[in-house]
Amino acid sequence: MAISTKFVRMQLEILKPFLAGFSIKTERMGTATIGNLMAGTHKRMVNYLPTAFENFTAEFIVPKSLKRSGVILYLHGGGYVTGDINYAKGFGTIIAAKNNIKVFCIAYRLAPEDRFPAALEDAFSAYKYLLDSGYRNDEIILCGESAGGGLIYSLCLKIKELNLPLPCGIIAISPWTDLTSSGKSYDYNINNDPSITKERLNFFASSYTDDFNNPLVSPLFGELKGMPPSLIFVGGDEIMLDDSIELHNKLLKSGSKSELIITPKMWHGYMLYGIKETKKDHEKMAEFITEALYERS
Repeated sequence: MAISTKFVRMQLEILKPFLAGFSIKTERMGTATIGNLMAGTHKRMVNYLPTAFENFTAEFIVPKSLKRSGVILYLHGGGYVTGDINYAKGFGTIIAAKNNIKVFCIAYRLAPEDRFPAALEDAFSAYKYLLDSGYRNDEIILCGESAGGGLIYSLCLKIKELNLPLPCGIIAISPWTDLTSSGKSYDYNINNDPSITKERLNFFASSYTDDFNNPLVSPLFGELKGMPPSLIFVGGDEIMLDDSIELHNKLLKSGSKSELIITPKMWHGYMLYGIKETKKDHEKMAEFITEALYERS
């Protein structure tokens, strides 16, 4: 059953004034709890297969009614500062269950303990692992939300840099693609987004790196020619709305395929909350997965 949108927004608005006072430890505990709650809605429909890496943990999420070939590499959000494997498995479980496809989610290293490029190195290790395990690049889709949504584009820039084959599609949910916060929406949506503040984002950014203009940090500033087809979801009330709009426009100008879906009156990362407005978005995601894996020209 879908959660009331009004209820979720109200709870977020209550918490927003306290965000600046949350310690990293508190935020990490909160995201782990949220992940467990998200996974709980579809947990009975999947199996989990842990996979060990030197610097991070990962898990395959395998639907019990597996119907699609290929795999989705899912990178969680959390400002590069929060998010463990439980948080990653939360939305990863929903994606796997709703689309009957394997999802490979990783708990990449976090700042400030491990600053850039640690998260990118771990994301690349996961992608290379899939290739080395027998998945072709045209059987791999990247998906990420918030910081993870930016990281999937940084990962593609790194893959291009190393002349490796790119994945066949990108699904970005409220991607954080500009750590300089240069978009106008950081001002005009400052009071509209109940989920995050510019100050908190600046804290996350400075915890992650000092080089905000680096394309591997802010992929909006990268060379986007030759990128895989993108499907980008973003809320109309997000302070990071322009991160998606400008990325979408730059992808199109570079000759890459991109579709941008802006859902009015929605906040940052709204797709993760199980509200009724996301039903059409999940249907669109399923269509994109089918097209990327099976209907390529």
